[in-house]
Amino acid sequence: MLIDLHNSTGSLIPEKSVPKHVMILILTGFLSAPVALAQSDEDCLMCHSDASLSMTKKGRTVSLFVDGTRFGSSAHSALGCVGCHEGFKPAELPHRAKITQVKCLDCHEGDQFSNFAKSVHGRSVQGNRPAASCADCHTVHSIRKVTDQEPVHRAAFAESICAKCHGGINVRFLQSDHGVALTRGVKGAPSCIDCHGEHAVQSTRDSSSTTAHNHQARMCLSCHLDKPEVRERVGPSAGFVSSYEKSVHGQAVKAGNDSAATCTDCHGSHNMKKGSNPTSSVAKKNIAGTCAKCHSETRAQYVGSIHGQALAKGVTASPTCTDCHGEHNILSPQDVHSPVAAANVSLQVCSPCHGSVKLTQKYGLAGDRFQSFEDSFHGLAQRAGSVEVANCASCHGVHDIKPSTDPSSRISPENLIRTCGTCHPGANTNFTRGSVHVIATSGHDGVLYFVSNGYIVLIVVLIGGMFAHNLLDFVKKSRRQLQYRRGELPRKHTGHRLYLRMTLGERLQHGSLLVSFITLVLTGFALRYPDAWWVAPIRSVSPWMFELRGILHRIAAVAMVAASLYHLWYLFFVPRGKELLRDLLPRRQDLFDAVNVLKYNLGISPDKPKFGRFSYIEKSEYWALVWGTFVMGLTGLILWFDNIFLGLLTKLWWDVARTVHYYEAWLATLAIIVWHFYFVIFNPDTYPINLAFWKGTLTEEEMEEEHPLELETYKRRQHAEEPKAEKV
Repeated sequence: MLIDLHNSTGSLIPEKSVPKHVMILILTGFLSAPVALAQSDEDCLMCHSDASLSMTKKGRTVSLFVDGTRFGSSAHSALGCVGCHEGFKPAELPHRAKITQVKCLDCHEGDQFSNFAKSVHGRSVQGNRPAASCADCHTVHSIRKVTDQEPVHRAAFAESICAKCHGGINVRFLQSDHGVALTRGVKGAPSCIDCHGEHAVQSTRDSSSTTAHNHQARMCLSCHLDKPEVRERVGPSAGFVSSYEKSVHGQAVKAGNDSAATCTDCHGSHNMKKGSNPTSSVAKKNIAGTCAKCHSETRAQYVGSIHGQALAKGVTASPTCTDCHGEHNILSPQDVHSPVAAANVSLQVCSPCHGSVKLTQKYGLAGDRFQSFEDSFHGLAQRAGSVEVANCASCHGVHDIKPSTDPSSRISPENLIRTCGTCHPGANTNFTRGSVHVIATSGHDGVLYFVSNGYIVLIVVLIGGMFAHNLLDFVKKSRRQLQYRRGELPRKHTGHRLYLRMTLGERLQHGSLLVSFITLVLTGFALRYPDAWWVAPIRSVSPWMFELRGILHRIAAVAMVAASLYHLWYLFFVPRGKELLRDLLPRRQDLFDAVNVLKYNLGISPDKPKFGRFSYIEKSEYWALVWGTFVMGLTGLILWFDNIFLGLLTKLWWDVARTVHYYEAWLATLAIIVWHFYFVIFNPDTYPINLAFWKGTLTEEEMEEEHPLELETYKRRQHAEEPKAEKV
């Protein structure tokens, strides 16, 4: 090996020509060999403190200068030069033909140091030397001890060292939020070694690397979740950050999918910036582009949608990917907990914007869209637990949502029939005739407004009138019962005979009506009010409860219609039924009886009206039942076979039938509770219950109280039959 030494003037000294001071050193070495063996730092620095001292090695000038001051303050100063440099002859120039390479690992033992040889820096490259040696990072003679310094100083030191080789990356890092925080001395701010490690740095393509695809989330969570000083500074909660592990992306990475997104795929690696920074990859206007790295086709649809176009125009309230799917906790649409699951998308994704008064007013959007959806069959069925019913996305689309004025929109007039036809086979133009988002009482549709408000007035007047009538009746009868108990009013003596009120066939008819009516009420209102206190526990039993509810409702409807048809046959073809029909027909006397009862209950008249087999109370209830059964049966049939009747009647008249069905159900239910239940249960003269529906008979006292004219008829008939019996 040819070695050339240069003096302080820079002139080349021949190989056998030695400077005077060097010659003196050599002679001294020969004269006192034992001293040479105990070479001191000062001895070495006699030559190596010359800043111009250098050598030529393989055509490259190498400085041999050692700054004694810096070496004296280094971590190795106590070791001295000979602590690292061994096997040389100080009296010879060069000291040795091939200087023994310093082996740091001879002193620095342990896994963190031995792992260096396996690291991306320690692996051999050209010339059988590591890609980066210890000296490349720690320097040669001015090694600093940073392990006992504050983390921020240690991190800053590492950043400056890595920048020697990774300058371009370092520039991006210093511009990132991590780099800015590190520069400002923020406690917990990461540097290169916090992510990549120190001595065991591995390529990101190495599965054992801390920055490998399958380890990145764990690496990020080690600060954002495990370090209190970091958790306190960042905005998102620990739960929000850690939710990535349960997301569809986190689970895919855990399963070994190297294509699934991890932290750096979205936030970037060395150029990570907060979402509030416009240049950040997770800034709102850039999120779609970030997601497009994996979901390019979806982004193309989104960019053409009304949401994507609005965001491109600067409307930051317009949703982007993360507004609907979530951020760290993105779940599969098939996951029932996902906001974009079929059962959740309308309530959790669409309604926060389209149900917001602030947003709808600011951007001129219709504010009743979500409410009208919730009131529709689709919305009610979804809330009740249906897994197949249409939601917002079923009609409007998912990523390709466009206004109805756009010819390519799913809800444009040209495409609406096809959109409806995806769920309603055979859909025709009548399906589209009528408002889609309907609130009957809003006044937007004249017919529905008239029907709904007309029913509301009818319910208030009729049920209110029934309640007032029964309240007066209750007060009057209660006072009379108290007078009986106190002995202020004598009870009329009656016999113990029982009188037939309902035959077995009539009781069976009543029983089928009772069971079917109650079933219809419960299953019907369970659909209309799926979140009611008595519905929610039932609905939570099983996902199939909604389907079971629908089956029971239809079975009860068929049972009621069948019982009604049988009753018609009974009225027109059975003698007792014909008699029943005649006795139930309204008469003028019924009006007088109603007025006289009012006078009696108000104390205007002292005489209580006498009734025959049926009073105006039973007659009004019976004919109301006939009317209600017809209306509910007809409208229920229309709702049941929706595809047929939507095609025949148009969407508008189907909505009319639905509105009538709903309000008629309320009218019937309230009438039964306020009118029928009062007279057979809460009536002071019959409390706790009139058992005629069960036994089929009334006592003579009950007949005297409720049907005195009929009792008189029975007794006259009885007296007329007694002489005949004596003759026989």
